[in-house]
Amino acid sequence: MKRVMSLGSALVMGVCLLFAMERRAMAYVDPGSGLLALQSFASVMAAAVFCLRRRIMGLFTRNKPQANVATPVTVRKEDTRNAA
Repeated sequence: MKRVMSLGSALVMGVCLLFAMERRAMAYVDPGSGLLALQSFASVMAAAVFCLRRRIMGLFTRNKPQANVATPVTVRKEDTRNAA
């Protein structure tokens, strides 16, 4: 327990020293960085919609989506001679 307390106090002092010795940054934000953030957000949203598309479609439809089940085809006897 004593180690955890000393480690915690060391971390708090380190963070305080980082804030105390902060220097001003003479920098600017590149105009393209806002577009990059917007593109990142849009791609995350598109991926979420793609992964959750069945649940989203379930919100807008009342019927459950049916599985692709092939219906049995009935073949008449007279149709078999032209079945090539």
